[in-house]
Amino acid sequence: MGSERSAAPATDAAAALLGRLVELGVRHIVVSPGSRSQALALVAAELEARGLASVHVRIDERVAGFTALGIGREGGTPAAVVCTSGTAVANLLPAALEAHHAGVPMLLLTADRPPELRGVGANQTTRQPGLFAPNMRFETDLPVPDATCDDGTGEQSDMLRRVADEAMAAARGAGTRQAGPVHLNLPYSEPLAGALPEWLGAPTDRLHAPEPGPDDAPVAAAPEQLPSGALYQGGGGIGESDVPSEPDLDAHVLERGPRTVVVAGADAGAAAESLAHAGGWPLVAEIVSGARFGRNVVHGYRGLLADPELGGRVERAIVFGHPTLSREVTALLSRSDVDVYAVRGPGEPLNLNGRTTAVDAVVAAVGDHDRDWFGAWMRASRAAAVDLAPAAPDAQALASTVPTERLGAISAELDVLRAPIDRTALVDAVWRATWPHDRLLFASSRLVRVADEVLPGKKVPVHANRGLAGIDGTVSTALGIAIASQGAGGAGVTRVVIGDLALLHDVGGLLLPGGEAEPRVQVVVGNDGGGTIFDGLEVAQTASAEAMDRVLYTPQSVDIAQLAAAYGWQYRRAATRTELDQALVAAVAGRQLIEVALAR
Repeated sequence: MGSERSAAPATDAAAALLGRLVELGVRHIVVSPGSRSQALALVAAELEARGLASVHVRIDERVAGFTALGIGREGGTPAAVVCTSGTAVANLLPAALEAHHAGVPMLLLTADRPPELRGVGANQTTRQPGLFAPNMRFETDLPVPDATCDDGTGEQSDMLRRVADEAMAAARGAGTRQAGPVHLNLPYSEPLAGALPEWLGAPTDRLHAPEPGPDDAPVAAAPEQLPSGALYQGGGGIGESDVPSEPDLDAHVLERGPRTVVVAGADAGAAAESLAHAGGWPLVAEIVSGARFGRNVVHGYRGLLADPELGGRVERAIVFGHPTLSREVTALLSRSDVDVYAVRGPGEPLNLNGRTTAVDAVVAAVGDHDRDWFGAWMRASRAAAVDLAPAAPDAQALASTVPTERLGAISAELDVLRAPIDRTALVDAVWRATWPHDRLLFASSRLVRVADEVLPGKKVPVHANRGLAGIDGTVSTALGIAIASQGAGGAGVTRVVIGDLALLHDVGGLLLPGGEAEPRVQVVVGNDGGGTIFDGLEVAQTASAEAMDRVLYTPQSVDIAQLAAAYGWQYRRAATRTELDQALVAAVAGRQLIEVALAR
């Protein structure tokens, strides 16, 4: 259907597709500018101008992908990523892989040249269809738009809306609980943009909305309200609930008898703690699980799992989320003599021992729990807990009239205040400063392992890209989390605990364009001048110091203060615990980069 306006099939097609995605709940569109994708970008800008979506512009597609990943992680609803053709598309692969393995919804909208230009040497053209194939929940190479319409009711527009429905349902894991990335490859011919159609953003009721995804489940009951026979399913993220009220899932009944532990890996959520509480079982909760709270949490779990009298006697393990932080948990879940039940979440299925049973949900059978088993774990846990609180001041000495006693007490207090920060003090300070209205993201660096070893239980929202546990995209993911959590007046600060190499790997994520809202973000960088995580690996026992420095440590001497200034971030340097505490509790109005120098 033609029109007298300056129409272009590419623009009408982009309007139908993006307009329907917004109608289905997409609220964030991340755009990396490019010529071939200009119709999508201009439609996104118009949707933002009408108050229907928020647009976030990132010049680096890898940054754009991880920003969308952070939005999907926090909110449970996919963000759409728009990019041009060629290498731009390939730069989305790291974020797409993480989204696949972690079960984070994401929509990749990649502009392309027409099919006849593939494989003939045309500029900025490669074979984009299938580029992400093994990791997509749904993908399609759409036809080149060749029509415009006056009211958005043409055959082409209807087809694109149907594709949007299918894409949204697949990204949210409707019917499968396997949320994840979706790839829509969108070839366009010239003219690449025209006048925006008047029907852009108008609601349509001609098509059915997708089936509800996991994040549409009823809100979970509080743990204290749950009886021992309650049903628990994998939550898979802060944006999703953990306990449905009337599920029709394949629930496995956990009979009393076997010596059981509950294991909570990345993105496990509160369901793991609830089951451990209901069953009277020890809870082995990684710091990135979102389940490290409650009376059943096991402190120092690595050592206890290695203890023949505790870990060696485990007969059954119930797993939520994706455990990745310790070899002891991996060893437990790889044992052939342990019955492992992995509660399905939105991410990759777990089966380390080749005989793991995947279940949609679990229910603890009603009955008395094994008090001897639980008691042994709790006693060992209390003994293994790390007391991170500083010693109380010697009030008697401080009030003494004996000068030497009083001066000695004052000197001791000053020593505490002036003590340099180590890794334990860094993660403890951030943990203490973070509350339920905040968000905390751990990078894949040495610091997350220190935090996992020493930090006590606390119910705070925690994120980490542990699907593949890469160091890339951490800053960008944090900004996406902040965008999603602080939108519509949301309170709190998004904090990031990150090593220097992980920061430098995503330095492009520090760049934000003018005109976009300033997120409240504190990036706390533990700077030890290189990758000292290798100190704890076997290679440190065999490689020479020269080889370690040359190809593993990646020593660096970047001036973090100048880096912050170049990208427009506030900068603070904390040399003592007192300075770090002050920086963390001070009012945050925008982006802050806090550097903490650490010994190698």
